[in-house]
Amino acid sequence: MAKYKAYPEYKESGVEWFDVRPLGWKITRLKLETFLNMGQSPSSDDCNIEGDGLAFLQGNAEFGKVNPIEKQYCPVPKKIANPGDILFSVRAPVGAMNFADKKYGIGRGLCSIAASAKLTSPFLWWLLPTYKYQLDAIATGSTFEAVSAEQLGNLCFALPSISEQSQIAVFLDHETAKIDNLIEKQHQLIELLKEKRQAVISHAVTKGLNPDVPMKDSGVEWLGEVPEHWVLSKAKYYCTIKGRIGFRGYTVQDLVDENEGALVLGASEMRSDGSIVLNSPQYISWGKYYESPEIMLDKNMILFVQRGSTVGKVSFITHDLGKATINPSLIVLRDLNICGEFMSCSLMSSFIQNTVKMQTSSTAIPMISQEQVGNYFQLIPPLNEQLKIAEYIASNVSKIDQAINTAEISISLIKERRTALISAAVTGKIDVRDWVAPDTRDIEEPQEATA
Repeated sequence: MAKYKAYPEYKESGVEWFDVRPLGWKITRLKLETFLNMGQSPSSDDCNIEGDGLAFLQGNAEFGKVNPIEKQYCPVPKKIANPGDILFSVRAPVGAMNFADKKYGIGRGLCSIAASAKLTSPFLWWLLPTYKYQLDAIATGSTFEAVSAEQLGNLCFALPSISEQSQIAVFLDHETAKIDNLIEKQHQLIELLKEKRQAVISHAVTKGLNPDVPMKDSGVEWLGEVPEHWVLSKAKYYCTIKGRIGFRGYTVQDLVDENEGALVLGASEMRSDGSIVLNSPQYISWGKYYESPEIMLDKNMILFVQRGSTVGKVSFITHDLGKATINPSLIVLRDLNICGEFMSCSLMSSFIQNTVKMQTSSTAIPMISQEQVGNYFQLIPPLNEQLKIAEYIASNVSKIDQAINTAEISISLIKERRTALISAAVTGKIDVRDWVAPDTRDIEEPQEATA
């Protein structure tokens, strides 16, 4: 914030989350400067998807980027948000926002907030996100993550003049647009790097490393020509495929503390780069663990997501996890008679992943069976080539993963800068009264990134 000046004079705010305020800014509460309208849900029988009545929003699930997305309707909504109101999520995730572009019926997951004559809606839009930490603390302390009208209304802030509010909002619109442009470029770069990563893997496991090797027609349209001495075979001939049997499933009651049971892995522990990260692991009782020895995990096993939004994701177990098993969303490929690193890369290839997408695209919940995975065709080179290919992929992909990680860190830092700038502007830590927007051409359209 060094390039922005401070106000000439401050005084103590008396508010915990910002210690001082510019002289002339008034300390007030949200309920004194806005009209808070907590949503109320009608009977489910009163809602429809045929377009009869007012568009109805139950909660933030209907939020778009700025304005809501209509999914259901209600002829007799109990609470209504008016055009221009800010739609504020009072249930998890607390604090998500949209603008009402027209009248909406609102359910108990939302609160519509209308600014009074002393407060502008654009300033309020930028002010509300600065309450995130306070709202998170309030919501976490409740039985379920939610905030009440009283808790929301009692939030304090410093109120500048109408002219300053307008100037701050224009400033933030401009500056955050530039920041969002930077973030978008980093996201584009990450997508390009992921495509490059996929291309490295797919080429290596379907064409090999020697460009001069004799080739043959694979007989499979997606594969084209492949090395002449490679064998096209099915995954099931090189491993045993196991999953959690239905009657051996488990409930919340079977989950235990870390030292009282075995580690349970699911899709959330599997990263897109194939590694396993234990951020918030779950543990299952010893009884449930020993009930299913066929899915006890060990090194040199492959995990494959068989259901859910990340179906087809692959991880290879490279280190000892201790006593560990899988949840029902995964299957495990064990007893490998092939280089495990090579097989996991083969499963990550575009050839296999396109097959997964084709098999799951028409189902409400994406899901594939153990039998389908076992019947996936894979190209099998001699063992010495498998090892060389696995080593080549690991070396080249690690550089790409490092670049992806750098871009992700950059996004995180840019977002922190964005949050800090918004907070500084709406609390008066920086003085933007004399700020003048540069030529609008300075806000570049997101450019294509190059990996």
